[in-house]
Amino acid sequence: MDVGQACPPAPTLSLDPDINLNSPNKGLGPAGGADPLTDVPVEGGAVGVSSINTLPPGLTEEEAEEIRSELVKVEEEISTLRQVLLAKEKHSADLKRKLGLSPLNELKQNLTKGWQDVQTSNAYKKTQETLSVAGQKTTAAFSTMGTALSRKLGDMRNSPTFKSFEDKVGNIKLG
Repeated sequence: MDVGQACPPAPTLSLDPDINLNSPNKGLGPAGGADPLTDVPVEGGAVGVSSINTLPPGLTEEEAEEIRSELVKVEEEISTLRQVLLAKEKHSADLKRKLGLSPLNELKQNLTKGWQDVQTSNAYKKTQETLSVAGQKTTAAFSTMGTALSRKLGDMRNSPTFKSFEDKVGNIKLG
């Protein structure tokens, strides 16, 4: 099998007859200068399949031809699988639409499930317990502080200085 048979030739867009701009070997002219666009895939062709018949060391022409043939078959299988996957995705979308499942409803369901998963995780439970204990301690501290403040204000109100001040303020209002 010839490389030309496995991969149909692409139309040539080059001004130079020795360079095919649609080739995966762009820029590899007779001088052998490399181009950063080397190994660009060509529609319907294999990546890096060279029209130049240079073989890697230790590879016979028959082995290279067999590998090229296998590469073409694998690429065809990949293309077929992509088409099948696309068809399955469309079918799935149609079924979801028939069931009334919109992308927004799916997002809501995913978020709800994700939140439930977070709440059941050990990290969440430990954090919740830690914050609960911290909240209880903070509440106790504020309660103790409030009690102490109330007691101090009561003591201050009963002090002779406050009584004297209260009497003076009371006399100003009456006078």
